[in-house]
Amino acid sequence: MSQKIKPTEAELEILQVLWTYGPSNVRFVNDQLKSERNVGYTTTLKVMQIMTEKGMLVRDKKSRTHIYQAVIEEKETKNHLIDKFISTLFGGSTSGMVLQALGNQKCSSKELDEIKKLINNIENPETND
Repeated sequence: MSQKIKPTEAELEILQVLWTYGPSNVRFVNDQLKSERNVGYTTTLKVMQIMTEKGMLVRDKKSRTHIYQAVIEEKETKNHLIDKFISTLFGGSTSGMVLQALGNQKCSSKELDEIKKLINNIENPETND
C-alpha cells in the first residue's frame, strides 16, 4: 500500500470479506455482505469495479464468473487506518483510544487475559519467545 489508499466504509466491508475468505466472485461477496445488511448485487458489483479501477482489487477474467482478489494487504491497511483514527479522534493518544474502547465495551475474561499478555510483552520484550 505504498500510495496510502483510503478505503470507504463499503470498500472496507468488501475487503474484509476478501481477506477472510480469499479470492471470490461478486455473488459470494454480496451474500456475505447481505448477512450483515441489505445490499444489492449490482451495488456490490459496482463498488468492486471501482475498487479494481483504484487498484485495491484485481479481477481474474478466466472463468465465466470473474474472481476478485484484494491487492492491498490487510495488516498494512488496518495499521494505516488505525494510525489515522488515533491521530484524528484521540490526538495521537493510543492510551486514550484503548481506555475509551475498554470503557465502552464489556470484555470477556479471555480478552482481558490477552490484553494483559500484550501489555506484559510490550513492557518486557526480553522475556518474549
